[in-house]
Parts: sequence; C-alpha cells; structure tokens
Amino acid sequence: MTTEAATRRMPGAPCWVSLLANSLSATQEFYGALFGWEFRPGPQHFGPYARAFLDGREVVGVGELAPDRHLPVSWTTYLASDDADVTAEQIRCCGGTVGVGPLDADDDAGRMAIGSDPQGAIFGIWQGRSMMGTAITGEPGTPVWNELVTQDTESVGPFYEHVFGFEAEPAASADFDYVTLQLKGQPMAGIHGVGNALPRDRGSHWMTYFAVSDTDAASRRVTELGGRVLQPPRDSAHGRLATVADSEGAVFTILQQH
Repeated sequence: MTTEAATRRMPGAPCWVSLLANSLSATQEFYGALFGWEFRPGPQHFGPYARAFLDGREVVGVGELAPDRHLPVSWTTYLASDDADVTAEQIRCCGGTVGVGPLDADDDAGRMAIGSDPQGAIFGIWQGRSMMGTAITGEPGTPVWNELVTQDTESVGPFYEHVFGFEAEPAASADFDYVTLQLKGQPMAGIHGVGNALPRDRGSHWMTYFAVSDTDAASRRVTELGGRVLQPPRDSAHGRLATVADSEGAVFTILQQH
C-alpha cells in the first residue's frame, strides 16, 4: 500500500512526523542504519533540525532538544490543516490545549502548531506551503499509519471528529475498543482504547508506524543499534508488527504489511 502524499494532504490527514531527540547525530546514525534514511539540514528556528530522505523523497523530520529542555524523546504526528490559526482555535474550543504556535516555519515551508487533546496526547498541526509533508508513505522506511493510544475511544473520539472533521468507524468487535478515523471514506488514523494497559509513564500518546520489509529482522537490527524491543514481533490483521524504542527511548511500531 504505497500512497503518494497528495491523497494524505486533505485537512485532518496525518501528513508529517517529527522526532525531538537529545543527540541529532546519534539519532541520524540509528535511523540511517535502520531505515536507510539520508539527512539534509532543515529549518533551524527551534535549534538543530534535519529532514530525512529516502530515494530523494522527504520522509520525516528530526530535531535536537535544547540541553536545558528535559522533554521526553518521542515522535510527534502532524495533522494537515488549511489554516493553522483556525485549527488552533478549534482545538481550544473543544477542550484541548495549544502549547506552541501557531507560527511560521522559515523558508515559507508552512505554518505549524503543537497541541494536545483533552486526554493530554500531543500532536502537531501543519499548514503546508512550500513543504507539504511526507512525500511518500507505505514503502519500507516510511510512515504507514498513525494511531492514538488512549484510555478509551469515547472520551476523546469526539474531539478529533469536531476539530478535524473525521468520521469515526468503530471496530466490529465489542471487546476491542478501536475506532478508525476516516476522511471521505478513506482510513486516515486510528484510536485504540487500552484502558488500564495505558503506560503510566507516557499517558495518552500518538504512535507512529513505519513500514518494514521484515519485522523480525528489523527488530533484531533495532537491538544491534542500541534500541530495545518493547513488544516482540506478532501477527495482526494488518501484518506482522513489533513495538520498539530507538537508542534514546523514542517509541514507534514497525509493520510488515501483508
């Protein structure tokens, strides 16, 4: 399932993922070896930042945290917006918060904000101008899915429906608390209610899934590169997946699709 970015740029669609790390060089080394990414300098308005490319196409962003900012190292999912200022206002009106922005990224790349939903899960807003977002998804080494992991879908689903216009499609199974967020009938993201299994140290959070050609081999490679396997490879309805952490502890999921 390779999706050219154009179909993922409608407002609300996940369009970009970005990682804030303690060491930009160590992070580039890890992901370059794992996914084959090549890095080029990006906008430096928040500090050191690089964009990762695969076969010359833009995939993700990686920034470096200021030494005095003790924030968790984590991937952030960005949702597309036609107007970041209007979306930020909608976030506030629907019980969320806006922690950063909206503000312009330099080089006329776009306008962005960082918000959180009523359960505290952090996400980004991206109003693309010259830089629209991830250029390709679905191929090994590219983002393939974004999923909100939260206490339950009912408490936060309406927030995303109201702010971004998603239609919610609940899972058919009564004992599996899962909602697929759709736009114009296309699945865009998921909300997974895990109840008491929600990690206490992380709370509600967005999870980025990256496509791989072999989940078992990629899991071994994560360990070799100084990362950890948090949930070992397992089969799911969508393919074989594993939840892992990079060398600095940023958590993500790898997925070998059917």
